Parts: sequence; C-alpha cells; structure tokens
Amino acid sequence: MEPLFELAIRLPGAGSRDLLREVHRQLRAAILDGRLQPGARLPATRTLAQRLGVSRNTMLAAYDLLLSEGYLLARAGAGTYVADTVPLSRRGRAVKSTTRRDPRLVPLNVPGADLAPTLQSLPSRDDFRVGLPDTGAFPFDIWRRLSDRALRRIAREPADYADPQGQAALREAIARHVSFTRAVGCTADDIVVTAGAQQAFGLLARILVVPGRTVVAVEQLFYPSLREALTAAGAKVVTVPVDAEGLCVERLPPEVRVICVTPSHQFPTGVVMSPQRRAALLAFARARNAVVIEDDYDSEFRFAGRPLDALQTLDRAESVCYVGTFSKSLFPALRLGFVVAPPWARASLVRARELADWHGPVLGQEALAAFIAEGHLARHIRKMRKVYGARRTALLEALARHGAGRLDVIPSDAGLHLSAWLRTGTRDHTVVARAAAAGITLPPLSRFAPDPQAPGAPNGLAFGYGLVGESQIDGAIRRLAALL
Repeated sequence: MEPLFELAIRLPGAGSRDLLREVHRQLRAAILDGRLQPGARLPATRTLAQRLGVSRNTMLAAYDLLLSEGYLLARAGAGTYVADTVPLSRRGRAVKSTTRRDPRLVPLNVPGADLAPTLQSLPSRDDFRVGLPDTGAFPFDIWRRLSDRALRRIAREPADYADPQGQAALREAIARHVSFTRAVGCTADDIVVTAGAQQAFGLLARILVVPGRTVVAVEQLFYPSLREALTAAGAKVVTVPVDAEGLCVERLPPEVRVICVTPSHQFPTGVVMSPQRRAALLAFARARNAVVIEDDYDSEFRFAGRPLDALQTLDRAESVCYVGTFSKSLFPALRLGFVVAPPWARASLVRARELADWHGPVLGQEALAAFIAEGHLARHIRKMRKVYGARRTALLEALARHGAGRLDVIPSDAGLHLSAWLRTGTRDHTVVARAAAAGITLPPLSRFAPDPQAPGAPNGLAFGYGLVGESQIDGAIRRLAALL
C-alpha cells in the first residue's frame, strides 16, 4: 500500500536547473525539523515524480543523495524510509534552530500545577498514592465484549458527529445509576457527559467565572487540579477552613458567587459534611444567588455509617451542579465523567463542551452505557467494596499498632484513602522524602494547601489503599513508623 504523503514541496519554474537541488533540500529540511519522522516510509520514486510533475530520474537522484548522506534507508522489497538515526552533526543544528525559546512566550503560571496527586510520584514497592483504583480485578473481558458490540453497531451507521451533551444511552444509564445510588433526582436531559471530573471543572469554570471578577471559594485543603481550572478561567480563588463537620459555611465571604465542595468525602481529609452544614451552605447559596459545585468524590465506596444525601438532592433552588466520575469505580484511563446540571446552566454547559472538543469518544460512551445498564457496574462496585474494605481495616489496624503517638487518624467512613495528622515536629514533606527512599510512596497533606511551604501549613500524610495489597500494609506502616 502506498503511504500517505502530504508534504508540500515547492518547485522552481519549468526549465530551472535547480530542480534537483530544491527537491533534495526540501526533503532533507522536512526530515531535520521533524515533519518526516524517523521510520516514515516515503512514496516510490515513480509515484512522487508523477505527483510533483518531474522526471523519475530527478527523484531517483534526490533519493540517492539522501541515502548517501544517511537521511534515508532503502529496504529491499519494502521501500525507502527515513533513517532512525539522523547524522548527529546535522540533527544537532536542526534541534538548536527549532527549539530556541521565543521571548514573547510566557509560561502559564497556574498555582499548584505540579501537585496533581495521582501523577506526582512514581510507583514504588508500597504504593499509597491517592485517587487511583485497583484495575487488576476489573472485568476487562466483559468490557471488551461490550466495546466490540458497540463498534459493530457504530460500523453500521453513517458517519456523523455525535451529540456534545453525550450519547443518549449513556446519559439515560447515568441518570438511573445516580438516582438509585445517590438519590440524585435527574433525567437524561439533565446530564452532560464530560472527559472526567477535570473537564467538568473546566467547563463549569468557563460558564460561571467572569475573569478578574468572580470570587470562587474552595476548601482549605483541595484537589489541586480544581484550583488550576478556576485560576485558568480568571477566578479570584479564596480558601475556606474545614473542620470535623466539613466546610465552615460561616467563614464564606459574602462576595462569593461559586463554592466548590466535596461534602461526601472531603478531599483529602475524608471528613463528611454534617447535615447542618449542608443546610447552611444551601441557604447561603440561595440568599447570595451563588452556585455550588458538588464534587461527589469517592462516594461509591462507603464502609460504615449511613450515607448522607447529596447536596443536589437537598437543593430546591437549582443552585447545585453535581459532578461525578467513573475514574475510581472503573479506571482513570476511561476519561468519562458527568455533570448533573440545573436547567439554567445546561445549554451553556453543552455549548462549552462543543467548543472544547465537540464530544467525547462514542465507543467508550456506548460501552459504558451497556456496562451500567446490564448491571456490571453495580456488581463491580460491590466486589471492590469488599476488597477495599479489607485493605482499609488492615490500614486502620496497622496505624493503631505502629503509629500510636505519632499519627492521629482523621475519621472517615468512605473513599479510597485515609489521612492522618503528624504529631511529631517533622514536616510531612520530609517524612515523604524519607519514605520514598525506603520504598514507600505516599503524599503529604501539605501538598493540597494553597502554599505547601508556608508556616502553619497542614502537616500530615494521606494513605491511599487502591494500589497497595492487603498483605503489604502492616509491614509498610511499621517501616514508616520507624522513620518517624
């Protein structure tokens, strides 16, 4: 099969003696600046000569020159390819000329841009990173079958773009799922499908924030990527303290117009917002005409206590935008989440999604719709609750056994991680560095503060149990306690 070749080659006028020189020069330049990548197959000389309107002898001569200089390789019976290794002296000059920094470019200055909890650390022997589930028990055989079925159906349909709001089957499945599991009253029309919670935050920031004017409140310890989305949209971000009952509503500034909370399982402390605080927050939003962005973080995995209603369930003033994701219940690479949007926000949110990337991949949406509708999601969550519950119990016992007097565990009945305050004077980032040297990966709580290095920054550790095996936990916590 002849390779696709869309490289523009501009030739001098008919009869020019520079014809060979120009073909050679432009092909070589395309190789050096990366437009023709190493390993790329070039068209046959006869084909390219016809396309350019030159003689085949001219193309043969140009290819021969590039072959002799080491830019191309000829493979018998297979064709001509760009060499995997371009001569160093030539590539060195090319790299130097194409990677020079333009002084007009200013790096994006987004606070916390290096703090993403799931990507900050490399995996280790004892991996306590937060926000990552165990995909080893995921039924990929079922997912593959549903994906194949969706692909066969898509293949029978005429080519077209999909609905920016999301596939109708997936929105219907999500509406039934959250209505059943979280008592969120909604229909398929209320759902806007997104590429995970992160895109949901970005789209909401886009429609709710007036750059330089809108004041947005976040919890004192927060998911860093949320703040990044808000800051990138031009919001004036303020932090509000969180105590044992969740967000301190009485500390909200009166000028706040958007409030971001994780009431079901505060990230990263794990605190659950009390019913009194939930009522107070909704009353504040109603009185100030403010919007609440509810991130129902880790709500699928509850191990004790009675689940409290989502804010969206309690809302009677259409103040709450409810954000959910399947990154924890399924796998992060799926990149599918959703917003349950009040009627006044829906059209703007769909338009923002359309402008961002038009719509998400249809195949993944169709497979997920079937995965939910056929009961596979519910079965998988029930199975993983047992797995994570056993790890959580092992972690609590290990922290009580080895961390007494050194670590104060923050009570939490849900989610895929536990957090603890450090009693010692040692800063959490120092402990994390020592732990990494001992083969233990975990994040410091100060990472999730506005300024991790500021005096008085939170001092504690988060222990994710999505990746670490139950049998590893006691030994890892024993070694960590010795470091303290």
